[in-house]
Amino acid sequence: MTGPVRRRPAARRGRDRRARVLPAQPGARYAEGRHTTAVIGGGIAGLAAATALAERGVKVTLYEREPYLGGRAGGWPTRLRDGSTMTMSRGFHAFFRQYYNLRGLLRRTDPTLARLNGLPDYPLLHADGMGDSFRHVPRTPPWSALGFVALSPSFRLGDLRAMDPVSALPLLDVRVPDVYQRLDDTSAYDFLEAIRFPQRARHLAFEVFSRSFFADPRQLSAAEMALMFHIYFLGSAEGLLFDVPRSPYPAALWGPLAGYLERHGAEVRTGSTVEHVAPTRGGGFEVAGDREERRHDAVVLALDAIGLRSLVARSQRLGDPAWRERVARLRNAPPFLVTRLWLDRPVAPDRPGFLGTSGFGGLDNISVLDRWEDEAARWAARTGGSVVELHAYAVDPGAQRTAEERQLVEQLHRVYPETRAATVVDVRHEWREDCPLFPVGGYADRPTIRTSDPCLVVAGDAVRTDLPVALMERAATTGFQAANALLERWGLRGQTLWTVPDRGRAAVLRKAAAWAGR
Repeated sequence: MTGPVRRRPAARRGRDRRARVLPAQPGARYAEGRHTTAVIGGGIAGLAAATALAERGVKVTLYEREPYLGGRAGGWPTRLRDGSTMTMSRGFHAFFRQYYNLRGLLRRTDPTLARLNGLPDYPLLHADGMGDSFRHVPRTPPWSALGFVALSPSFRLGDLRAMDPVSALPLLDVRVPDVYQRLDDTSAYDFLEAIRFPQRARHLAFEVFSRSFFADPRQLSAAEMALMFHIYFLGSAEGLLFDVPRSPYPAALWGPLAGYLERHGAEVRTGSTVEHVAPTRGGGFEVAGDREERRHDAVVLALDAIGLRSLVARSQRLGDPAWRERVARLRNAPPFLVTRLWLDRPVAPDRPGFLGTSGFGGLDNISVLDRWEDEAARWAARTGGSVVELHAYAVDPGAQRTAEERQLVEQLHRVYPETRAATVVDVRHEWREDCPLFPVGGYADRPTIRTSDPCLVVAGDAVRTDLPVALMERAATTGFQAANALLERWGLRGQTLWTVPDRGRAAVLRKAAAWAGR
């Protein structure tokens, strides 16, 4: 039988003393409902924007097309063949300790982050048997990177001698937007080739992380990969420690936040599609949904790349032509697959709650949900089974989906052979293709938070920002920044933001990187 969910506290404060604070702009504390805003999109970016606005007394209407909140970190009920009602989602998300703004959003309803569960490691496994672990790697730069090299079996002395240290120096002083000016025209794959990064270590580290952007390293901008290196290794002292919700996303995160918004006067409208947005002659915007039309003083577009492109195309008077063309050029990452299996027996007790993989066909990682999620743990305890989730990122768009699903389960059997004898009680396959692609040379063309209309702002993980953030943290940060842009216009106090340091930590390394960039 599966044991109880492990209880490891999530860190309340970041340990990095060099984290950067961006103080809130000054202004009045409360607007008393004088301003109205439509926040279109109920993912992390939209929830952050709605929260910052509602806290200042702005009358917010949050429109979300799906019947649930959280966007790509959302969840919905599903009924299994055994009669159990479970929560399905689009897959595992790591809430890293340096996601200061996202964690700040969650603290609105969970001040000590008690609803997050700390996992002890970020293990990686290659098909040749080589493995890596970040459990004992120091967190303080530069010892974090040096410790990983010293402790990792994927780095050999000959590999290190073959590397080109001069070409690798830009990683020592990553600044935004400078890193995009230097590396955005190079792919992550070509950059690793140029510095002669060891192949084995590349599979176990950089490629695993680059695929977190749902893209093949040959398509991904090297600037995004370098930013990742800065966030997790040489820029931040938080390391690769991360937390996961103790309960499914709706119960742990978004349900409480929806209640918080409503207590602050916001109207949360799930299952509500916005058909188009039009500026009105007297100022403001008419937002036409599937229920009614409503006028708002301002609009926050907090949509994924597909949703933003589609809404702007339907809203022909929104924004100026140059902005509309940039939005139309946004690209999606390749499809990805999340397979969740409810098995009739447990996986081996020494299996980690999360495992990153490389070289196992399309399989990118495995999660054993009953190790840390209470709903899955209760199902496993009741049935004697286990709940296992598999991810395949950047799947070939032309691939036969049924074959990919079958191969993913076969790869699970390779990694965890005991699952081969298990009977599948039920299975869900979630195919999605709505993550943003950060292609080579694409940074300058991304939409920014501000537009030509000061009352129209944009937020999301596809949005360009001059702060060192990525993935879910970029979504939360740009959501707060979008709210700040409107609050500043109305003379209201903004939201304080935090990031990892915005440059290399050591002066000597910064000088070396500057020398290499000449």
